[in-house]
Amino acid sequence: MFKHEAVSLGYDDLGTATGKGGRFYEAPTGKKYPSVTTVLGILSEDSIREWRTRVGAEEANKISHRASTRGTAVHDIFEKYVDNEPDYAKDRMPHIMETFNQMKPVLDERLTLVYAQEAALYSDHLGIAGRVDLVGVWDGKISIIDYKTSAKEKRREWCEGYFAQEAAYAIMWEERTGQPITQLVTLIAGDEGNQIFIEHRDNWTKKLIDTIHEYNRRKLFGR
Repeated sequence: MFKHEAVSLGYDDLGTATGKGGRFYEAPTGKKYPSVTTVLGILSEDSIREWRTRVGAEEANKISHRASTRGTAVHDIFEKYVDNEPDYAKDRMPHIMETFNQMKPVLDERLTLVYAQEAALYSDHLGIAGRVDLVGVWDGKISIIDYKTSAKEKRREWCEGYFAQEAAYAIMWEERTGQPITQLVTLIAGDEGNQIFIEHRDNWTKKLIDTIHEYNRRKLFGR
């Protein structure tokens, strides 16, 4: 059983809207902010475009759909397990259970306290918003914890967008709660085994802010 200690954000949730320009969140003040995934998506636009051209649109759509469906299912079982729901494994597909069972002992050993799951966050300072997978104590230190899935083992340099995303959540969390977080934990449940990357927020703040500026520049010029 995981211990939970809820931290107040000052609101229950944030409204969202998804359109051609990506996903946007509405803060309690009424301001609308783009999601951090929408903003950081500009980092992979070229590589995704090249990949889709190489494999063809139809095949790319199939692969993307499979990956998205699997990622959603894995996120869901992790969330329910950490939330101490007794039927977290009910009606799960075998490949989802296999992925989960590889990561389960890691969660049991290293996650000791949960502050929030699937919490909607925003930052007036950064001008962005998002929904963090998990905020909790990992290896004795309060952390932003993000779940990912992958068919193949990833090199660290391929995950820089993940780290920038988690840095954004850390900044948003501190802005909303006053509680600083510097440890970023990326959990990748993959077909070739688990991977865990632990990073420091301050190493990725510049990349995050530079990308936000580039996103805003492109938006200004209609790109």
